Amino acid sequence: MTNYDELLEVFPSILINDYDITTLSNASALLNMYLEDINWVGFYLLKNNQLILGPFQGKVACTNIKIGHGVCGTCIQEEKTILVPNVHEFKGHIACDSASNSEICIPIYANNKLYGLLDIDSPILNRFNDIDKINLEKLCKMINENLKGE
Repeated sequence: MTNYDELLEVFPSILINDYDITTLSNASALLNMYLEDINWVGFYLLKNNQLILGPFQGKVACTNIKIGHGVCGTCIQEEKTILVPNVHEFKGHIACDSASNSEICIPIYANNKLYGLLDIDSPILNRFNDIDKINLEKLCKMINENLKGE
């Protein structure tokens, strides 16, 4: 079980820098260290009305995702967290890694403008719950406050 109290305490220390790419790179590395039973964690950035692969930890991933497609594209389209207990039951799921069975995506913002999202996959069905959602949204709020939108 993830120690979110410790993660929330440590997380701000990686946010003090001058570059968004550094913030997101260290955030994906730290989340990869703390979260159990995941096989991918990273960011997709909104560029030219599509999602472009950003910093991540895990296997090679999809590089471009259209808005409204898959879990990530739906998260951006609806601008809300999407928690999927079984990705195989999600209409239009994009399988970048066939080992992924559950997923959570949380939108991120820079200067109050939609910037991209945090995406986390797990090989475990029903891996993510409301505790994960609440705490990961807190982490994303910290990220939002530190992104410059570059």
